[in-house]
Amino acid sequence: MEFSPLLIQVSLMVLVFLAVGGVVIAIFMPQISGEADLSKRVAQISGKSVASKGGFVSKLREGKTEKRRNQIQDSLAKFEAVQEKKKKKMTLRTMIKQAGLDMPVRMFWALSAGAGVAAAFGLFVWGMPPLICLGGGVAMGLGFPRWFLKYMINRRLERFLHIFADAIDVMVRGLKAGLPVNEAMKVIATEMEAPVGPEFSEVVQGQRVGIPIDQGVERMLERVPLPEVNFLSIVMSIQKSTGGNLAEALENLSIVLRDRKKMKAKIQAISQEAKASASIIGSLPFVIGGGMMMLNPEYLNPLFETETGNLVSYVALGWMTTGILVMRKMINFKI
Repeated sequence: MEFSPLLIQVSLMVLVFLAVGGVVIAIFMPQISGEADLSKRVAQISGKSVASKGGFVSKLREGKTEKRRNQIQDSLAKFEAVQEKKKKKMTLRTMIKQAGLDMPVRMFWALSAGAGVAAAFGLFVWGMPPLICLGGGVAMGLGFPRWFLKYMINRRLERFLHIFADAIDVMVRGLKAGLPVNEAMKVIATEMEAPVGPEFSEVVQGQRVGIPIDQGVERMLERVPLPEVNFLSIVMSIQKSTGGNLAEALENLSIVLRDRKKMKAKIQAISQEAKASASIIGSLPFVIGGGMMMLNPEYLNPLFETETGNLVSYVALGWMTTGILVMRKMINFKI
């Protein structure tokens, strides 16, 4: 069945007319019928009625809220200024405290020197040249102890962060039960495991000798340099200067800490695939090279016996190191 061209043109014109008419009605009908003016009038009347009923009370509440907001902003500005003044280069003594180790700085340097001498002697016994023995001793004496100290610091901070939100919840429940702040901190110091318990114990012992709570938490921040502890320090400083419901503020802080913990766990789970791929890619050349050396040792001799092979090995090792560092930078996230 075929349609005439005239019928097709008329049908298209009708469809276009209906579409344009629908758009025009949808846009201009509220103005034509007066519904827009009616809606505006109802909104104005309802707003005026609400303002007339509680105008004085709402203005009073807004004034109090604005005043408290300004006080909090001023306290935050002062606290940030104090924190900027306190920022300084991290000393070895501070790193030892952050690692949770109880040793003087002299003992650390003695252990470092002993590790360096032992490494140099081991390389010398193994038959290495004196220059390599010296370099290995220096690297072991200066590099390895610092790396081990940073490893201990990171492990301690992870353990602290794992139970810090629970400690804040214990403090919130104590405050809601009517305990003062110092008694709530005593409960944390006695009930929570290390390193949270000993850190709050330091704050409680500082109160006995006259150190305020906010300053004690600031000192805790020096031993536990985490953003979460910085949040607690800010909350305590603001509560001291402006007042307010400390239990509610700490409860909000606990929610923030748990959300940050969930976010870190989610990021770690998402990045596990990339970390596994990076580990496989980084170890594959060494695994294949070791297997080839076991199956056919003479096959890779040109890489070690010729100058061209040594040059290729150094370039390949450099590119491999660069690739591993780039992948490590891409898959490590901090929040």
